This record gives sequence, structure tokens and C-alpha cells, in this order.
Amino acid sequence: MLRKKLLIITLLLFVPLFMKAQGYDLPKGEKVEKLKFELINNLVIIPVEINGTELTFILDSGVSKPILFNLSDSDSVPINNVTEITIRGLGDGEPMRALSSKNNRFSIGKAKNWAQDLYVVLDRDINLSTSLGIPVHGIMGYDLFRDFVVEVNYASKTLKLHNPELYKYKNRKGMQTIPLTVEERKAYLTGTVLMRDTANIPVKLLVDTGSSDALWLFHQPEKGLDIPEKNYEDHLGRGLSGDIFGKRSKIGGIRIGDFELKEAKVAFPYRESFGDIESFGDRNGSVGGEVLKRFNMIFDYPNGKLTLKKNGYFKDPFQYNLAGIELQHNGLRYIAERIADSNGLVKEEKSTFGNVQILLENKTRLSLVPEIIVSGIRAGSPAAEAGLQEGDVILAVNGKRVHQYKLQEILKMLNEKEGRRIRVLIERYNKDLLFSFVLKKVFDDD
Repeated sequence: MLRKKLLIITLLLFVPLFMKAQGYDLPKGEKVEKLKFELINNLVIIPVEINGTELTFILDSGVSKPILFNLSDSDSVPINNVTEITIRGLGDGEPMRALSSKNNRFSIGKAKNWAQDLYVVLDRDINLSTSLGIPVHGIMGYDLFRDFVVEVNYASKTLKLHNPELYKYKNRKGMQTIPLTVEERKAYLTGTVLMRDTANIPVKLLVDTGSSDALWLFHQPEKGLDIPEKNYEDHLGRGLSGDIFGKRSKIGGIRIGDFELKEAKVAFPYRESFGDIESFGDRNGSVGGEVLKRFNMIFDYPNGKLTLKKNGYFKDPFQYNLAGIELQHNGLRYIAERIADSNGLVKEEKSTFGNVQILLENKTRLSLVPEIIVSGIRAGSPAAEAGLQEGDVILAVNGKRVHQYKLQEILKMLNEKEGRRIRVLIERYNKDLLFSFVLKKVFDDD
């Protein structure tokens, strides 16, 4: 049993014979490394190689050291110089045991770090893959931002890592550069939130590319940051130390530099979610991916600068889930389909979580596909009032079998347009049930 638990990691308890100073470098003479990323649920997903093993990480400007998690029994990742530690993150739970590892070889394209420290969390409950629809093995941020001028082009989904010694600023139309403050390995900007019932309020916000939300504000009534009257309680996400709950609402907008985004979504996390943190100092909240993706951005930590240029996402309305339903992967299931003809008995196709198809002689195809379930449902939402429940297995949306679509595509089907009627076929206790409801906004001005 112990062997199975430790199969996911190979512990190399020695110091490498050859080492260089910690930090990322590009090959000599290279000015920039460019790579593609996936943008899923407002998060930047990048390929990372650790000690020769290819993994997938979220680019998270809110994290100081890489954190490795969600390793399956089939994963084997060699890590060096391991000690056991206790770490705490956001959430209402207790601190957890983890591994601290030093002197690991990280590769992100041609950018390499031969002495990268990282943390490894073995708690299987920390798993972002099921809700994102692709395997995700960890989060990383500060070390990249420290060593490069990092250009995140949300529009083209490209990441550029510029050599800071060779990078030259270009004065292009529509760009604006604002101050970026880096404190204790975290970056902050100053903006203005446009509250409905009070004057505009200047705020200091953590820049958090690892958050899929738009804006989090701390409940600070003495500063004018009070929770709007129209709000609802919700699960905001999961941190390393447990679940995060709070209130969701909308404010008049947010202004960053000369750019103004109107009718912005906002969440007010409960104080309990921040554990032992007694004071936030002069910080008032954080700005996440749903705001950041509306810009193409250049992060220059060494010189304290952030360059913004609005892109095609800029005018997209801020909109809460119209159906009130959240989905996630829940393992695999077999489905049977009639086909026109079959040339063989077994066929394998590549897909996100694997897709094995068996072609039988009676022209029936058995396919092993991801199972999609209802993982959360908002009280009073159209889906809840129609009778959908957590744990329901989604089979089809408006007549389209969901196994043919990615998780984010299914969520889009459920949230495309206010007033649209949605028909959802589900399986519950081995029975197929059909539900129908009409999409509607959470708030009148949503």
C-alpha cells in the first residue's frame, strides 16, 4: 500500500554533480522564447518539463514557488533533495503536509532553470483537472516573472519570455504602461473600483493570473468597500487549505490606468478563508483572469512596470453563469452507438483523457469517454428550479451528446444567451431524465 502511495514520485536523495546558480536563462544570444498556451476558464495553461518529465502548469502570478499536485498512480516525476514540510494556502481547512524539493531542472521551451525549488502536495483532493477538462499538474509564477520580461498575449494565446537585458520598450498605439509593485514575490497594481452607492475608491490589488474570477475585494466598509445589496452566497473556489466561500455581486466597474471596464463582477471572500492572516496591510483585494484576459500584457518585474493593451475580449460583458450549474469530469464511462460500418474490432483515438473505442461485429461501437457530472448548482437558479441536482450525469444538451465536446464547450452551450431554452438529458440512479429551463441573468443589470 505504501508503495502505491509513493509510486507517483521518485525521490532522488542526492545533490547533482553539476549545478549552476538558481534562475532561468535562455540560450546564449537568444532574445526571446515564444510558446503557445491554452486559455481555459480564464487561466493560462503552459507546458513545463521537470527533470525530463512533461507536465502542464497554470501560470500563476500569485504564487511564489512552483507547487506540484494532482499526480496519478501512473505519473513518475523524479525530484531532488526532498524534505517534509507543512504549508498553508487559502481555504478554511488546516495546514497540510507537503514535500520541499531543491535543485530540480525546469524547462519551459528553451528557457531553463537547473536549480529550481518546488513544493509537492500529495493530497488527492487538490485536483483542477476535473473542472478544467485537461490534465493540470501544478502552478508556477514568480520565478519566471522574476527572470524575464513576460509578455502574455491573451488574444493570440502566446507567451513570450524576453531576456530583460536585451528587451527594448516600443511605443505602440493603444499601449499604456503603469507602475507594478513587487512585494514578497507578489505583484500589485493600483486601480479604482466604481462602487454604485459611494464615491470611486482607489484600491491596491494583487495581480493574480491564477484566479479565474474577475475581481476579489475584501469587505472593508470603513474604506467604502461594502457588499452591494444585490448579492448571493457562493463557493468561490478551492485553495491549498480548503474551500473558499463568499458573496458574489456586481459593481459599477473597475479602472486600471486609463482603461475602464463597466459592470464588473466581484466576489467578497469570507475572512475565514484566509486562515492565520491577521492583516492584509494596504491590500484591498485581487484582480484575476476574467479582467486580465481583456488585455495583452507585458510584465516587467525587474523594473516595476506593467504594460497594457486592450484586445478583442475587452468589450465582452461580465456575465454570471446563466444556468446556475457547474460541471466537472468524473472518471470514464462506456457508451454504445450504432454505426454504418466497421472495419475492425478495436480502435484507439487520442483525446484529453483517453478515448478507447471497441467496434463489435454487430455494428455497435462501445466508446470509453469522460463522464460529465453536475458538481455544483446555485440555489434559485434556472437549473435548480428545473430539478437538476449535484451528481447528475450529463448525457446531452439540446440534443447534442456531450461526449463529443470539451468540458468548456459544454459549459458554453449552457450559458450562450439569456432567454434561450435549454434541454438537458441526464442520468440519475440508472434512469434517463429530461429537464428544460430558460437561461436568465442573476442580477437585472447582469
